[in-house]
Amino acid sequence: MRTCGTPLLETIILIEALLTMSKTSIKIEILTIEKAGIHLMIHAYINRKKAMMILDTGASQTVFDKSRIKRFTGNEKIKENEKRSIGVGGDDIISHETEIKSFRLGKLTIKNYMTVLLDLSHVNKSYKTLGLPAIDGVLGSDILFSHKALIDYNKCRLHLKWKSAGKKKR
Repeated sequence: MRTCGTPLLETIILIEALLTMSKTSIKIEILTIEKAGIHLMIHAYINRKKAMMILDTGASQTVFDKSRIKRFTGNEKIKENEKRSIGVGGDDIISHETEIKSFRLGKLTIKNYMTVLLDLSHVNKSYKTLGLPAIDGVLGSDILFSHKALIDYNKCRLHLKWKSAGKKKR
């Protein structure tokens, strides 16, 4: 298990590393789900085409809808995933995988991103009933954690950071 706290020396190293970090800020749209709940939606780009994604800090990984991904990737290879995915209900879910050549979130571009595909038609069916737009995927904790995500609920922004390829400034 990994802890989120850092000792002093690690904090100093982290501060130095942050000096070489790039960052981006992405607008969050609030989707009202009936009267009591909300979902957070962002726009991403898959192979330069706009995609609608739900931001889900409880999702262990980023996933895309198996049928909708073809709109972005064409007939690229989709293969059955050897590992089963586990949903909130604990059910084994058959999943597939594919590689996305370019996945962009604000200024952050992830090249050759291997991703999991699931059947999200039940989500889109519910959204349609509520008059909400269909989603193409769910942005999960794999990307949120690795890119030091910060959700600013007051300003409705998602902030991401990543290590820059450039030289460290002194």
